[in-house]
Amino acid sequence: MAAMATSTALKRLDLRDPAALFETHGAEEIRGLERQVRAEIEHKKEELRPMVGERYRDLIEAADSIGHMRRCAEGLVDAVKATERYCARLRPAGSAASRPPRAPQPQPQPPSQEKFYSMAAQIKLLLEIPEKIWSSMEASQYLHATQLYLLCCHLHSLLQLDSSSSQYSPILSRFPILIRQVAAASHFRSTILHESKMLLKCQAVSDQAVTEALCSIMLLEESSPRQALTDFLMARKATIQTLLNQPNHGSGIKAQFCSLVELLATTLNQAHALFYTLPEGLLPDPSLPCGLLFSTLETITGQHPTGKGISVLQGEMKLGSWFRHLPSSVIEFQPVLRTLAHPISQEYLRDTLQKWITMCNEDIKNGISNLLLYVKSMKGLAGIRDAVWELLTNESASHSWEVVCRRLLDKPLLFWEDMMQQLFLERLQTLTKEGFESISSSSKELLVSALQELENSTSNSTSNKHILFEQNMSLFLWHESPSDLPSDAAWVSVANRPHLASSGLSMKAQAISPCVQNFCTALDSKLKVKLDDLLAYLPSDDTALPKDATLMQQAKNSAFDRYADAGTVQDMLRIHSMACVKYIMDCIQAELQSIEGVVQGQEDVLHSTKLHTALFMARLCQSLGELCPHLKQCIVGRSKISEKPARETRAVKKQGKGRAQDLLPVQAQWQEVKELLLQQSVVGYRVWSSAVVKVLTHGFTQSLLLDDAGSVLATATNWEELEIQEETESGSSITSKIRLPSQPSWYVQSFLFSLCEEINRVGGHTLPKVTLQEMLKNCMVQVVTAYEKLSQEKQMKKEGAFPLTQNWVLQLLYDLRYLSVVLTTKQEMKSGHSKPDSRTEKVTDHLEALIDPFDLDVFTPYLNSNLNLLVQRTSVLFGLVTGTENQYTPRSSTFNSQEAHNILPLASSQIRFGLLPLSMTSTRKAKSTSRGVETKAQDAIH
Repeated sequence: MAAMATSTALKRLDLRDPAALFETHGAEEIRGLERQVRAEIEHKKEELRPMVGERYRDLIEAADSIGHMRRCAEGLVDAVKATERYCARLRPAGSAASRPPRAPQPQPQPPSQEKFYSMAAQIKLLLEIPEKIWSSMEASQYLHATQLYLLCCHLHSLLQLDSSSSQYSPILSRFPILIRQVAAASHFRSTILHESKMLLKCQAVSDQAVTEALCSIMLLEESSPRQALTDFLMARKATIQTLLNQPNHGSGIKAQFCSLVELLATTLNQAHALFYTLPEGLLPDPSLPCGLLFSTLETITGQHPTGKGISVLQGEMKLGSWFRHLPSSVIEFQPVLRTLAHPISQEYLRDTLQKWITMCNEDIKNGISNLLLYVKSMKGLAGIRDAVWELLTNESASHSWEVVCRRLLDKPLLFWEDMMQQLFLERLQTLTKEGFESISSSSKELLVSALQELENSTSNSTSNKHILFEQNMSLFLWHESPSDLPSDAAWVSVANRPHLASSGLSMKAQAISPCVQNFCTALDSKLKVKLDDLLAYLPSDDTALPKDATLMQQAKNSAFDRYADAGTVQDMLRIHSMACVKYIMDCIQAELQSIEGVVQGQEDVLHSTKLHTALFMARLCQSLGELCPHLKQCIVGRSKISEKPARETRAVKKQGKGRAQDLLPVQAQWQEVKELLLQQSVVGYRVWSSAVVKVLTHGFTQSLLLDDAGSVLATATNWEELEIQEETESGSSITSKIRLPSQPSWYVQSFLFSLCEEINRVGGHTLPKVTLQEMLKNCMVQVVTAYEKLSQEKQMKKEGAFPLTQNWVLQLLYDLRYLSVVLTTKQEMKSGHSKPDSRTEKVTDHLEALIDPFDLDVFTPYLNSNLNLLVQRTSVLFGLVTGTENQYTPRSSTFNSQEAHNILPLASSQIRFGLLPLSMTSTRKAKSTSRGVETKAQDAIH
């Protein structure tokens, strides 16, 4: 492209010299250059055509404009010349006419001529008054405009221009322009009244302007001061309605409230300045004017006791010589009231103002209620309240406000307490209710979605780890994650960590699954937002108890107590937050009831997703109080007592149930919420425990009732062979061998191990003790039922059934006693319920009756010994069932040292690791170690 441009430029240069062109180019090139030049010429022609046309059009328009200007200038010159000629003709006549009056100036005018001049001056003044009235109206000097209008009416009566008069007016026939003047002047009255009444509705006007507007209304309508007071108050009432019904909402609502308060305060101050009169004997205060309306009326109407008032035309006397021909009634004109403006009594003024306040109170409350609908946050309500407080505090800081209220109302006017406080509380109640209803509905949706996610997934197909952890808590407990320890765990001690900081390891220690954590985090974040919004309406910690003398003085001088309703707001927050928790618990309860109905008729219930959802809700209720600290703050509040650590609360509990009444009511309510959550958690765990017990005891019962010889042998375990010495009747001793069961049957061990496995699967170390106790009790009831059923079947003596031999009965008795020991908790034994159940005793007696009495007496001590050893050996294996109370139980003193190794292997040297379950060869050390372990276990229990 660059080469072509260069060649084109060279060819264009060659066109200037034809000889050089023919020397350097051939014929074909020259023809090509010719075509190119002709094409460019045509292109230039096309560009010039529109440009020339546009310029030609502009030239034509300019020529037309110049011609029009020339014609206008010629006409103007002709008009000026004609004016000069006309003035030249009038100049001699004017000079001749002006000479006769000057000559006889020293002589007095004849009466007829003076009357003529007086009438002419009045006409001239009448023609000039409208312009002066409009000038006064534009300057908002309505009182002066009223005076000029009344003077105009006075001139109408003097010149007999009043249309109502039946007399003939020769002036109107000679001066027809006055007809239009009279018609124009008739509109001034309505205009001045309208503008004066509009000024009364304005908020930012001075006392003098309001006084002049009221004086104008009184002069034009010939009303009394009481009527003026009514007009003033009605105008301000209309202003209040207009202010409250303004369409601008949002950020301007605070300004509307401030304007409303300023308007009410200004109205009272101006009512005092205009209508209040001091009693006799009191000296006026220069800083607190009063009675301006009456003093202004006296000045305008000339009723001032010191002399005449100010004349309307006092300023216009020096404007021209024709004013001297005006009659004295015009020069010294002053408006006159038909009735005297008597001062308003204090009683009437007080009653009128109180009625006005009562009448406006309904409008104000309706308007404020409508405005508060646009305030969507409690922080916005607090901002409006604080703005009103600052405004009223500044107003009440001056001594004059108290004096004004005392003089006008005989009591202080409580803007906030009487008009706004209750409305703010109602709006606060509405916002709090809507906020917590939103939290409740969103929590329900979150709960339903979590339950659906759990129900729609299976342990084999799910890819979400959280769902797997929910189905098997042991996976979660032994799964390592980066969040197990906080990032600062290496250099920050536990005591110095924040209270709300919790690591993943602590969540695992409490068996709080990720799904539960997510739900509680979402709920707590919503509660935090709502709580932070509401705390803006409550006093902060540094302003709740002002200890400084300056702060106390400021609180005393403030217009009202901003935080007087703090207790009501906290109660409101507490009620709605508790209602939110109960709503969530009701949803959980309804879900648990539906799950319980489904689980009862399900076969493979242990792997059912419904059971996982029940466990999820049980864990959720169990963890809600701990993982939602803002829920506690919503119920307890920000009092110092509520901020005590949890260990102090536990210390209070340990002092005994009799001290429960020492707790604060808010703490008692929080404890009530925690108990309700725990009860609901127990209900959820009960659904799971009932299903587990039903399945496991069903399998146990089936294994127990298998009465064929093969099944009996298949379930048999190790028996111990013992040598015993018996004394005969002759006194000699006989050594004999006996065989006794030393282990429970396989189905008993399988039953207990499966029970521990299911408990471990759901995080058994965090199960409520009530749930575990109920579970063991139900297991024991079902076990006894199975033995009763076995006894009944054996009594029926079916054909082909294996008979109850003594060895089998010994094994059954050994199994039953072992189950009775394992499935009976130490809490029941400590509480006095260690006596076996009557059903258990009945089954035991029935089994013992099937054994030879002599053999039974011989077997019982050794059987009990084996039973105690077995309990101690399996206390760790079945620890989730037996609990920490049955572990490491010190052996009875009846055992000799030779039997010690039958329980646990002995350590040949001193124990270096105290937590290992090994015994010492020294009995003293073993006892001390066991005592220490037992003491620690008891401390852990408490």
